[in-house]
Amino acid sequence: MRFPIMKKDGGGRGVILAVLLAAGVIGAYAVWPAPQAGKPGGFKQGGADGRPVPVSAVQVMRKDVPIYLDALGTVQAYNTVTVRSRVDGELVEVLFKEGQDVHAGDVLAQIDPRTYRAQYEQSLAARDKDAAQLEAAKRDLSRYVGLGDRVSGQSVDTQRALVRQLEASVRADEANISNAKTMLSYTVITAPIDGRTGMRLVDRGNIVRASDAAGLVTLTQVQPIAVMFTLPQQNLPAINDHMRDEGKLTVQATRPETREIIDQGELELVDNQIDQTTGTIRMKAVLPNAERRLWPGGFVSVRLLLTTRLNGLVIPAVAVQRGPQGPYVFTVKPDRTVEMRPVKIATVEGDLALLESGLEESETVVTEGMIKLQNGSRVSTGEGQGQAQGQGPQGQGQAKGGKDGGKGRRDKGS
Repeated sequence: MRFPIMKKDGGGRGVILAVLLAAGVIGAYAVWPAPQAGKPGGFKQGGADGRPVPVSAVQVMRKDVPIYLDALGTVQAYNTVTVRSRVDGELVEVLFKEGQDVHAGDVLAQIDPRTYRAQYEQSLAARDKDAAQLEAAKRDLSRYVGLGDRVSGQSVDTQRALVRQLEASVRADEANISNAKTMLSYTVITAPIDGRTGMRLVDRGNIVRASDAAGLVTLTQVQPIAVMFTLPQQNLPAINDHMRDEGKLTVQATRPETREIIDQGELELVDNQIDQTTGTIRMKAVLPNAERRLWPGGFVSVRLLLTTRLNGLVIPAVAVQRGPQGPYVFTVKPDRTVEMRPVKIATVEGDLALLESGLEESETVVTEGMIKLQNGSRVSTGEGQGQAQGQGPQGQGQAKGGKDGGKGRRDKGS
């Protein structure tokens, strides 16, 4: 078939454009998907291909959940003592080893006692001398009193005064003996507390003095051991309430990296004032440290057990999403569509989030596959829901949800 040759004018170009436009409309209509009946906007509510989105889901459950307050703590020795000499002299013996465990009363060092022993013996001799004079004065006084009028009253009074003077001298001698004995005892240096010795600061043969600031050695008591930490002042009313109702609160020391519990003890002290600079209050916990896994100067994570929420509603922590309006979850409705539901979270403990409000026990929440969901999306839970509810051998693992099981995510509130 032959077409007539068209002239190069404006009319010919218009016909060509019209043909191209008609071809484009026909092609777009051929590839555009037809609207789905009964769907808002006429489009499918599922995956990109219109099929239900595969997700994992679990039911809301009830469980006893502990409520912790977390802080960073510093380990301190329960008692620290710098052992010093209380007298001057040559250090003739050092009877401890560095890093040795000692008990109260154990001998740590010996100072040359000869000078102090001589002073003690001089005090004894002075006491004996004055005691002998006192005995003679008392006998003379008895004779003067027995002679009656044959001895003047002045002589009797003088002798009686002499007796009192010698009695005072004997008492002074007794005090000097006690002081000399005490100074002599200071030449033997003993441990004042149970503890562990540090580095030796003075070697044998040196002259030590009572005025030396460094001392001989430092003792630290690490069984039990103390942990100091701070909490915001907003937590103080709750802490005081629970201490009044339950007595001392439990404190756990954990490793910051793994949350492994190192030791557990009790809260011993809440400081008597709030730090106005930081708005925090200092607290002291005492832990037995039986295995000596805590050491003075170290840092630990501290968990103060405030209370335990009995029969609380919990969901896996990975089910909780964050949005501009706060935390929310995707709940699975009976028609297999999902609904974005705002929730209020009391706390997150491990892999579980404790709910304040927003869900009921019988409802189901999505724990995996949320990235493809929107409000009203149709989903397919497959076998995930039954296992998450504990119906399969791996139910507990599904309940934690996700590949990471919710590890590392913590939240103290909504």
